[in-house]
This record gives sequence, C-alpha cells and structure tokens, in this order.
Amino acid sequence: MNQPRHCPAVLIAAPASGQGKTTVTAALARLHRNLGRKVRVFKCGPDFLDPMIHERASGAPVYQLDMWMVGEQESRRLLWEAAGEADLILIEGVMGLFDGTPSSADLARHFGVPVLGVIDGTAMAQTFGALALGLARYQPDLPFAGVLANRVGTLRHAQLLEGSLTEGLRWYGALSRETAIELPSRHLGLVQASELNDLDLRLDAAAQALGSSCEVALPPPVTFAAPPVTRAEPLLAGVRIAIARDEAFAFTYGASLDLLRAMGAELSFFSPIHDRQLPEADSLYLPGGYPELHHQALSENTAMLGAIRAHHAAGKPLLAECGGMLYLLDSLTDVDGIRAELVGLLQGAAVMQKKLAALALQSVELPEGVLRGHTYHHSLTSTEWAPVARGVSPNGGRGAEAVYRQGRLTASYVHFYFPSNPRAIAALFAPGEGESHSAKHHESTAGAGLPAIGS
Repeated sequence: MNQPRHCPAVLIAAPASGQGKTTVTAALARLHRNLGRKVRVFKCGPDFLDPMIHERASGAPVYQLDMWMVGEQESRRLLWEAAGEADLILIEGVMGLFDGTPSSADLARHFGVPVLGVIDGTAMAQTFGALALGLARYQPDLPFAGVLANRVGTLRHAQLLEGSLTEGLRWYGALSRETAIELPSRHLGLVQASELNDLDLRLDAAAQALGSSCEVALPPPVTFAAPPVTRAEPLLAGVRIAIARDEAFAFTYGASLDLLRAMGAELSFFSPIHDRQLPEADSLYLPGGYPELHHQALSENTAMLGAIRAHHAAGKPLLAECGGMLYLLDSLTDVDGIRAELVGLLQGAAVMQKKLAALALQSVELPEGVLRGHTYHHSLTSTEWAPVARGVSPNGGRGAEAVYRQGRLTASYVHFYFPSNPRAIAALFAPGEGESHSAKHHESTAGAGLPAIGS
C-alpha cells in the first residue's frame, strides 16, 4: 500500500487571464532551481505552450492537471509521484482563479494546495490590497498562501503594494514590468520555448529580480494522498509509432507519450519540414502545432508529402490532430492570403483567421470508445467528408468538432488526451483490423468515476 507524501506546494492563480501567471511561475521555478532545489511544475488545463517554458525553467518534465480531461485519479497520481522527488511543486492555474467549471480554485481545494495570487500592479496602489483580500476570502474554504505583484514600476511602488495587504496576507515579492523579463506571445499564446534564443537569460533575470524583492522561503508542505495502483496493459507491445516533432508540430502531452511507451510502443520522431522520409513505423501520429507558419516549407518537401501518402495507402494507422489535420488537407492559406498545397489525403482546404475560431474541452465518442481532449484553433476548414463523430463540450464551450475517417486515417481539430482512454488509443494505433476492433467500447480506468460526456 502506497503511503501519503509531503511536499511544499502552491497553485499560482490570478484575478484574470493576462496577469502574468506564466512569467511568475517560471520565475519561481528558476529561482528555486538556482538555489539547488528540485522543482516540479504542473499546468492546469489543456495547454501546450506554457509547459514548454516551465520545462526550461525547472529542468524537469511538466504535465497537465485537470479535474475533467485528466481526471481526479490521474491528477492525484501525478502530484503524488512528483511529491516523492521534488522539494517544491508549482501549479500554474488557468484563466481567473474562480473561472470555469471546474476552476483552478476547485483543483486547489480538492488537493489542499494553497493559492498564490498574482496581481498585475500596473497603475495601482492600495487597491492591490482589496483585490488580494477578495481572492483570499471569496471562498472561505480555499487554502490561500499569499500574493505576488507583477509588473510593478519602482521600488516605492512595490512597497506601496506590500503595505496595502491586510489580515496577515503573506507577501511573496514582486516582478518589475521590464521587457527583459516578460515572455513574448503570439495568437495561440506564448511563443514556443525553442524559438526564444534568450529564454534562459529572461528566466534568470526574472528569478534574480523576484529573489531580491522578498525573503525566499518555501511554502508550507502539502500532504498528497496515494493514488490507486494501476498498470498499463501492453496493448501496443512492439508497435513502432512515428511522431512528427519540429517547428511546425510540437503540441504533444507528455502523459500521452508516456502512455504509449507504457503500453509497449516504440516511439521515434521525425520532422515533416526537414526529413525526406519517415522512420520505419507501423503507425503515424501528426500532432498539432503551427503549420501555418511553415506551410510553404512543408509544401516544398515533396518527398515527405509522398511518404505520408504512401503510409496511408499501405493501410497503416494515422492519427492527425489540429495542425496535423491541416497538414493532411489539399491546401492551407495563412492570414496574409498565401496558399500552399499540402498532403492532400483529406480533401478540403483551411484558411487561417485573425480571430479565435474555437475553444472548448471536447468529449468524442469514436467507434473505439470515448476520448477526452480539447480544441483551440484560429483556422476554418472546409471539406466534403462526412464526420464519423463530433465532439461535445462538458461546459457549453464553442466547438462541436468533427472527426473524419478514411480507412485507418483519423483526423480532427481535437487534441486528444490519451490517458483518458488507453484502450481506445491502442485501437487507433495498433496495426491490423483484428487488434483495432478488439478494443472497441472499452473505457479507461484512468477516468473511473467520471461521467462519459457524449456517450
């Protein structure tokens, strides 16, 4: 029987999006790492970009936590495992602290993790204290650690903000509004970590600034209960899966890749931009990313386009998500109107939009079983293909995303979270019709106790 584990932990949250949670979380991670501590960072909700930053800041893998998509038991397991190796656990919240169902506050309360409130101090003085008190007392049963000011001006400004705190709220320091600290963004969120040549300099500068603004101490320890013992079945033993990974395709969940390995799959990675051929593989996974920023280079790599067509023609499994699905279309047009011809396995075209086209958690009932995930994209796709299934949002968010299928090709805007149904994922990637159909309609033990939305 596994025993509970104890580790200092905080959940970094804010009154709203855009307050600088990611910058603060990364600064805290780098600050404690530079002090010789082992830091593990998690991200609330279905995000790919923030975890890339936090992996660089902490030097350790970053996983998602979510009461619906990941599930309570899997979230518990991830936290318990991290508590066994870390000196500090940081969890970056999503949106505003109390926004959404379930919210960051719900997750913090469920696992007993105190909240560190991040408040943008721009153009603010004593009102900072009122906002801090509201975050701390709005839900009396919410554990609350203290507050941190972001984007402050002078030292005097930081002192005014700190002095406004009442009822014993702890001051965790301040970050200035210097551009050398802020992390740049683009339409889907932050710029990918691999694209920032000065990222480590920014992280070290932010850590140093934060460390000089307060007494650097660990938060109190949190007790993390042991999860039920579960073991992955070897449903993909010996199956070779090639996964796209480069500047255009990088949106993969670490937990999803871990699951494939745990089920016995052999993973290899390739670049649709730079490589001329696929690795030796039974199955192919094209995750999301930014193909619209590289669609001309993708179009010019005709050898790779042909290799992917040949993979599909051989009847081998192919799963394409969001950007991976766009790559399979006849063409993709960027926001400047520049069109590029792509793989052409999925008849149709996509056009990038300047505004968000869809944002929602998704539950999809496929022939193989129910999978959970999310959708977040700025493109519109037109195709004459009829969907084999459509997603359902548990909270009424925009987007009932279509899932398209032809033979062993499955494509959708949905980014699937593989541990939500390991048997369904194994069926999607296992070569041969016999193996594929053997896993139909089996639900995952990872999501036990959660309703199967859309089933």
